[in-house]
Amino acid sequence: MFCKLFSFLLLISSAMGRPNFLFIIVDDLRPALGCYGDKNAYTPNIDALSKKSIIFTQAFAQQSLCAPSRNSILTGRRPDTLHLYDFYSYWRKDVGNFTTLPQHLKNNGYITMSIGKVFHPGISSNCSDDSPYSWTEKPFHPFTDRYKDAPICQNNVNESSAKNLICPVQLSLIPNNTLPDIESLNAAKSFLQSHAQKISPFFLAVGFQKPHIPLKYPKEFIKYHPLDKFSVPENYEWPINVSSVAYNPWTDLRIREDVKALHLKFPWEKIPFNFAKRIIQSYYAAVTYIDHLIGRLLEELRKHKLKENTVIILTSDHGWSLGEHSEWAKYSNFEVALKVPLLVSIPYTIRNQQIALKYLNGSQKNSVSIKRKYCNRRNELVELVDLFPTIADLADIPIQTCHNLAEGTESNLCSEGYSMLPLIEASKDCKKLSWKKAAFSQYPRPGIEPTLNPNSDKPHLKEINIMGYTIRTKRFRYNAWTSFSSDNFQPNWKTILAEELYDHMSDPSETRNQILLPEFDKIKKRLRKLLQAGWREALPNYKDGNYTNFEIH
Repeated sequence: MFCKLFSFLLLISSAMGRPNFLFIIVDDLRPALGCYGDKNAYTPNIDALSKKSIIFTQAFAQQSLCAPSRNSILTGRRPDTLHLYDFYSYWRKDVGNFTTLPQHLKNNGYITMSIGKVFHPGISSNCSDDSPYSWTEKPFHPFTDRYKDAPICQNNVNESSAKNLICPVQLSLIPNNTLPDIESLNAAKSFLQSHAQKISPFFLAVGFQKPHIPLKYPKEFIKYHPLDKFSVPENYEWPINVSSVAYNPWTDLRIREDVKALHLKFPWEKIPFNFAKRIIQSYYAAVTYIDHLIGRLLEELRKHKLKENTVIILTSDHGWSLGEHSEWAKYSNFEVALKVPLLVSIPYTIRNQQIALKYLNGSQKNSVSIKRKYCNRRNELVELVDLFPTIADLADIPIQTCHNLAEGTESNLCSEGYSMLPLIEASKDCKKLSWKKAAFSQYPRPGIEPTLNPNSDKPHLKEINIMGYTIRTKRFRYNAWTSFSSDNFQPNWKTILAEELYDHMSDPSETRNQILLPEFDKIKKRLRKLLQAGWREALPNYKDGNYTNFEIH
């Protein structure tokens, strides 16, 4: 029992019933949002949502690749536990019958529905989106997914259609006159309409595909992003003292026809500035397109009077490089590839206490105004693996942290993350908590040098010979690239092939590797020790099953 922490939540829950959940996951979305201070962003709908949300400013993925990250989120387990670093294994078959987040909710009376890209399609979700385990209803995938790589992008050279990276389109001229994310929006709207009057609570997961490449979006959204407002990053070059093993050669961009036409020498020749600016422009336009769809989805929630009892969570599976370190895409352990937006909107707890009181007292006129100091930005380190236990807590069906299981026991239902509910509760009074010491992520490589075959951005399991482990503390990021056995899934910490250390106080863009400077030697050793010890040693204070032991400072 989490007595003190849950007293308010359970009081409201008993009056209103268990909350619904709308879980929105946007593919390859870095924090390119107005509410995260990005001046180039045009995201009015997400920004409006942020005003009614907890904004987690330091949220990190566990691997900057779609399938491993999504399975980590939905199982509450980390890549080294799932043994999934690529797209080609299914945890229930190859590792263990771990209970997923939607499965846990389903087993406790929730209607669960997946729309769009939630699990990664294919082998990593048993080619079924983990059905029937995770979902009470058949997952929805857009019909127009089949045209994802169709040659329908305008080629400026000869006005023919091409398979381009940059691909603004006119809907009336493309197959079925629509796009996958528009189909997903319509499916989500239909779900909300059909479930508006049902008693059972729902968990609706909606996965939007853009801004994942190709950067295909309705061309009218480019009007919000004139090219002259963009420039390439100041750190548009590879740091001279960083090993090649850390580099990702953006192989998925190179197969696009407009990028091929640049005739770039693999792997180090940079994309020319003018074309680089066009990529950045289209990335932001694609984000604005998704923001528009999210706005329509949230309006549907309001239309059916579901908003007052629906927790809304918006995040991404990982970030995306837009020229930083002369890199593009994900596939790395840099901050830009791992940092994600994370908004959690809980309408009946923190901001809308008048609404809660209305339900508790049975009448709006009995509501009273409560004035409390409130802070909706949390700067503590959190991880996407924390989402499962957080949502389970909010649904009043909490799960254990795997760390707290009795020695020698195993459970299909536990999490290697940690519930963020204490941080949400602390926001009511602007309290600060001692929280995680670090966030942990990783990325595999087949060898030291970037290669096309094997693909050093996306190596298959048996090709992995090196694992890059990274730890992010409040001030530092430390990376260690170790030899790795794909047979027993173990790193060899005695063989560290390369290291990086970045001081975010003076170098938030991670341009200066400080690993060899004597003044950072003690910090390097301390962070290396914490990284090897793993996530369990970085957890917050916890005692006797009660969150009230957190140190306030």
